[in-house]
Amino acid sequence: MVFISNSPEETISFGENYAKTIKNGAVVVLNGEMGAGKTVFCKGVAKGLGIEEEILSPTYAYMNDYSGKLYHFDCYRLQSGAQAEGLGLTDYFYAGGICVIEWAENIKEVLPEAYKTVTIEKLEEGKRKIIYD
Repeated sequence: MVFISNSPEETISFGENYAKTIKNGAVVVLNGEMGAGKTVFCKGVAKGLGIEEEILSPTYAYMNDYSGKLYHFDCYRLQSGAQAEGLGLTDYFYAGGICVIEWAENIKEVLPEAYKTVTIEKLEEGKRKIIYD
């Protein structure tokens, strides 16, 4: 399915509604180039899950845990699934919260068999094409 977002606010709203369609324990692979709006989408998912904390990109932490409801991963700096396992990141796939993973292609060999995919493409300033399942 496809959604066209005309602003960051619409991307947040879409993420909020998307969160209501997924169950605890879901793993969502989030694709898109730098600056596409992946973290903006994750802010919406958090809002949909009732999380009030500020959502920040976990680039340097690898993963931010929001009260066990949402695990937001940034695997940009990881080079393998083994590295993710060594850091204990894969344990969160089975911890019962929603996992949203940016740059998941870097750890694809350790992803759970079943996961959802959201791809965000830049169309023009502020406008995004969101392809999701």
